[in-house]
Amino acid sequence: MKYLYFPNGDRFPQIGLGTFQSKKNEVYDAVITALTAGYRHIDCAYVYGNEKQIGEALKYAFANNIVRRDELFITSKLWNSFHAPEMVEQAIRHSLNDLQLDYLDLYLMHWAIAFRTGCDYANSPADLVPLPEMPYQTTWAAMEKLREKGLTKHIGVSNFSIKKLTNLQQSATIAPEVNQIEIHPYFQQNKLSDFCNDNNILLTAYSPLGSRHLINSDNDIQHNATIAQIAEKHACSATQVILAWGITRGWAVIPKSIHQERIIENFAAVDVLLDDEDINAISLIDKNLRQSVASYAIMPGGYYTYNNIFDEES
Repeated sequence: MKYLYFPNGDRFPQIGLGTFQSKKNEVYDAVITALTAGYRHIDCAYVYGNEKQIGEALKYAFANNIVRRDELFITSKLWNSFHAPEMVEQAIRHSLNDLQLDYLDLYLMHWAIAFRTGCDYANSPADLVPLPEMPYQTTWAAMEKLREKGLTKHIGVSNFSIKKLTNLQQSATIAPEVNQIEIHPYFQQNKLSDFCNDNNILLTAYSPLGSRHLINSDNDIQHNATIAQIAEKHACSATQVILAWGITRGWAVIPKSIHQERIIENFAAVDVLLDDEDINAISLIDKNLRQSVASYAIMPGGYYTYNNIFDEES
């Protein structure tokens, strides 16, 4: 295993199991498979709807000496419907109860997007709360209290731009420690990555292999000629090259899979050692191809737009 490190010395495993869109009847076995294979980082979220099943898997793993709690790094995320300050602690306690844990290692604000309290999914503009009415800085102040209470060891954000990170840093008592964002060879986010590195914010790359929507399309990264050449050079799979690229760049990567063979294959990426020539070659295939566009929050008459979510033109 390779690690990143927080300022206090806590370890952040560079490869973890993503659980987004893992079905309730599949995620239990996926987590057990991952922990048995050597994973020590599991990425979760309230909105994924499968934290109870993950909690059962963790309970089994602890009871059967597959892993100890202090060996694990567990992340969960504050969903948009819990941004009101009085709801933040309730949200993390809900996740802790489902995961059957006393504390999280990392708790992230999932998006700088606010929904009406009690509304997990926005069906109309009335379900959206504009940021001027519910600033993420206010939500963050409540996140800081979670760390003070020992409910999570570290706090951070997800899907935050340079502009939003800068705004948050100006008001925060505890600076965000992690930013989880979409990164893969077709969407490399170099400016944001450099900013986080310069500001001691660790990065987690979600969709590190590209979105499932890219598979078998002209934008399927795993069939890119450059990736294939590097895979042949290192006698490994294209998937392992892509994950090794993220690890070499100094990020944590959280590929999602429910299949035993793929989970094990992904984990072996930590042993693939790319050189500068490989990294430079991959840098040339960037397409600025964002796949996660928060379409669930963008609707006619609503506050949120692609531009004010990502602070870039669509």
